[in-house]
Amino acid sequence: MNAIKDIESLEDIKQLVDCFYGKVRQDDLLADIFNKVIGNHWPTHLEKMYRFWQTVLLEEHTYNGSPFAPHVQLPVQAEHFNRWKLLFFETVDENFAGEKAEETKFRATKMAEMFQLKIEYFQNKNE
Repeated sequence: MNAIKDIESLEDIKQLVDCFYGKVRQDDLLADIFNKVIGNHWPTHLEKMYRFWQTVLLEEHTYNGSPFAPHVQLPVQAEHFNRWKLLFFETVDENFAGEKAEETKFRATKMAEMFQLKIEYFQNKNE
């Protein structure tokens, strides 16, 4: 059995992203939302997520864009963000351990909090 290691490379990022979105695509709460929006563009979305996390965690600047803009119109609430974080943390903990793995969970938490607040703002603004 292989020892769990920390997140160190693009291959590790790909493992994390692929495992996580594999869970999302099967999840009772999240699958319909993600699959409806992404449709048959999953390979493109996964590539974008590899580049995003590569930039955030490895400081290899391969991602360009605004990560919030595609999410603003999603029909999501606190329960969706809680499930997203649960699946994300579960995936990190199943595959990695160490300082970078903990940083990954911290950054994901902060991003989810920001996205949730901004989406709630736009939802309330448009009511």
